[in-house]
Amino acid sequence: GATGDRLKEGSAINLSLSSLGNVIKALADASSAKNPASVKVPYRDSVLTKLLKNALSGNSKTIMIAALSPADINYDETLSTLRFADRAKSIKTTAVINESPTERLIRELREENDRLMNELKNGKVVIRESTAGDEQ
Repeated sequence: GATGDRLKEGSAINLSLSSLGNVIKALADASSAKNPASVKVPYRDSVLTKLLKNALSGNSKTIMIAALSPADINYDETLSTLRFADRAKSIKTTAVINESPTERLIRELREENDRLMNELKNGKVVIRESTAGDEQ
């Protein structure tokens, strides 16, 4: 087995992966809960989970690749990996485009302008000339 520095390093990695599992479980529970705000997600338990916070629950789309082994000697690890991936799969996030309110307004006005120009081209809108005596 490992001794000295290797043992400490392996222990730290296992602790980080355990914390990651706890975060994924909490996020999966929050995704299925009626009140997601009531579920506390323990991001601060390790450096790994702090670094992955935005990727796991923030404004992003994330994929997980699970490395599996067909060997029967690795059955327990493969099963554990599949359970972990299944929990991660149940996390639901909503990615939103980051834009300032001004940029959003400009984009919406351009979209409306394009829509109205298309309606004019297709003859769906008729422009009426107003005279000085017409009421607005």
